[in-house]
Amino acid sequence: MKVPFLSFDGMHPGLKKDILANFESFYDSNWYVLGQQVRNFEAEYASYNEVKHCVGLGNGLEALILSLEALGIGAGDEVIVPSNTYIATWLAVTYMGATIVPVEPRPDTHNLNPDLLPAALTEKTKAIMPVHLYGQVCEMDAIMAFAEKHQLKVVEDNAQSQGSRYNGKLAGSFGHSNGTSFYPGKNLGALGDAGAITTDSEEVATKIKALRNYGSHKKYYNKYLGVNSRLDELQAGVLSVKLPQLPSWNEQRIEVANNYYKLLAGVGDLQLPVIADGATSVYHQFVVQTAHRDALQEYLKSKEVGTLIHYPVPPHMQEAYASLPFKEGDFPIAERIAKQVLSLPVYPGLTLEQQEFVASCVRAFFDL
Repeated sequence: MKVPFLSFDGMHPGLKKDILANFESFYDSNWYVLGQQVRNFEAEYASYNEVKHCVGLGNGLEALILSLEALGIGAGDEVIVPSNTYIATWLAVTYMGATIVPVEPRPDTHNLNPDLLPAALTEKTKAIMPVHLYGQVCEMDAIMAFAEKHQLKVVEDNAQSQGSRYNGKLAGSFGHSNGTSFYPGKNLGALGDAGAITTDSEEVATKIKALRNYGSHKKYYNKYLGVNSRLDELQAGVLSVKLPQLPSWNEQRIEVANNYYKLLAGVGDLQLPVIADGATSVYHQFVVQTAHRDALQEYLKSKEVGTLIHYPVPPHMQEAYASLPFKEGDFPIAERIAKQVLSLPVYPGLTLEQQEFVASCVRAFFDL
């Protein structure tokens, strides 16, 4: 049996008719940039995410960058980021000219450890960027309480956790400005690059609407040094069709994860995902951990089971950040995670038979 790491077969076919109808609507309108499709999706996603405002952007990285810019973060400021994350989180800070201050994750949840925030705080600290990794929301009550106490801005990186909650509140609704990605493989994915910010601040949303459009509220009048980062009409129309399906798709991911928990319990030294008290996960990834990661991945590949590593190199050890004053050993938890994590297939349409086959291959590896 062949099990790909990701397949859209359980999501896309039934939506084709509606997506093509939306395409025809915007095509016939003769309005192709920042038109009705974008306005519709922004309103729909703001409502879904239980916030007042959504601003559609070109991609998730620019959502993080423009969030920091709208909040006034720049040169001379320090921003607390997870040591264990995709490099985009760090890049956003770098592009704003601010200083990266990494904080280690909890070893079990892999998310930012709020207990370590006080040690990272200095008089230059201006913001925290929690990343809701693998589909699980961070411990946001503690993070927001710390931020409020020290008058810090919070920018959530919600690219992987659309629909997850902490004590009933949605990821992407806590921070002052929150970035998300609609890259095709996300729980809510476009058919190309796309992103957005969510916020309850009208001031932030208004500024980001200008920043995404060359810094302009009015054509040819530029208030800010902006960029070109506009969610296009085509992708907005696709996302509007997909958004109503997101709760069902997330439930299917959760069902797959629950099956893995049962099928893989007590297997070898395999560590299964741990969810923090009060948090939920929408399982953008189902990430296991083992000291035998590389051998397990090769074995699964031989059985035609697709896997990926999220992520094999921590940001502080990337060549791109060789100029920063970090070295191997500075963030041992992030480094250990990078050496041991493996993501198993999890997506809507993954059959129970396929899940059982994946689990049987994992068990067979540890029985060798």
